[in-house]
This record gives sequence, C-alpha cells and structure tokens, in this order.
Amino acid sequence: MNQGKTLGYILIGIGAGIFLLGAAWALGGSIETQGARILAIAFAFIVAAPLVGFGIYTLNKGKLEAVEEAQIKRQQKLLGLVQTQGKVDISMAAVELGINRDQMKQLIYDLIGKQLFSGYVDWDDGVLYSSDASKLKGGSCPKCGGPLTLAGKGLVKCPYCGSEVFTTS
Repeated sequence: MNQGKTLGYILIGIGAGIFLLGAAWALGGSIETQGARILAIAFAFIVAAPLVGFGIYTLNKGKLEAVEEAQIKRQQKLLGLVQTQGKVDISMAAVELGINRDQMKQLIYDLIGKQLFSGYVDWDDGVLYSSDASKLKGGSCPKCGGPLTLAGKGLVKCPYCGSEVFTTS
C-alpha cells in the first residue's frame, strides 16, 4: 500500500472521529438547549469535513499512483525480458506480466512512444525482438530481408512480412 492511500485513510478516520466525538458530546446531555446542540454538531462538521474531503482526495490520488506504479513495473519487467533474452514470445510475456494481448500491445507501443524500446515486433508469429538501432539503419527487414518503408515516427514497416521495426533515433 502506498503512502497516499495510507494518508487518505488516516485523514478520513481523524475527520470521522472528530465529527463523532463532537456529535456525542453535543448529544450526550452536557448541552441543554436544542440550538446549542445543533451549533456544536455544525461546528464538529465544519472541522471534520475538510479532513474527510482531503482524505478522500488523497486516497483517490494514491489509488491512481498505485495503478501507474504497477504499469511502470510491467514496463520495466518487459524491457528486462527483451534486453536479457533478445527475443521474447509475446504471449508468454503477457502471461508472465499478468495482462492480455491487447494490453501487451499497448504496453509495447507505450514503451516505443517513450523511446525506451528499439527493435521489432512480428505480430504474426507473436515475437518481440530487441535490436540495436544501428542494425536497422541498413534498410532491410530483420525477419525477411525485404526493404523497409517509413510508417511513422520511430516506426518502419516491412511491406512483405508485416514486421514493424521501432527505433529510438
């Protein structure tokens, strides 16, 4: 559990505790008039509401940070697999990362967009290859040897076998 979520729960607990203590004091009999009881409860609410509100905000932000942290760990793990093995079966990597094929494809494209991965993907065979950008500058497909055509920023595609080659330069 990350710190944002913990802090959120603590703030919500403190705010709820302040409100409950104030309400118990107001309704406990030490205050005799109805108007004074309502005023005491309102004051407890005014003190507790910002704590609870900020606690909910912090809790939600902490949950988002946890999701982002999990995504970063998946990216690091995938990069580690590709760098150490040179050739990674996409289906096996998806199973190891606990994600489906579409999520894996998005993860790969995200790494490419951040210029953290260069290599190529053979979507037909389901294999992710690591490759130095210098090897790819020859203009031929690493899989079939066909000429490569520019398909986007950092993306070169083979019109013959459909392999997509990604470069960071």
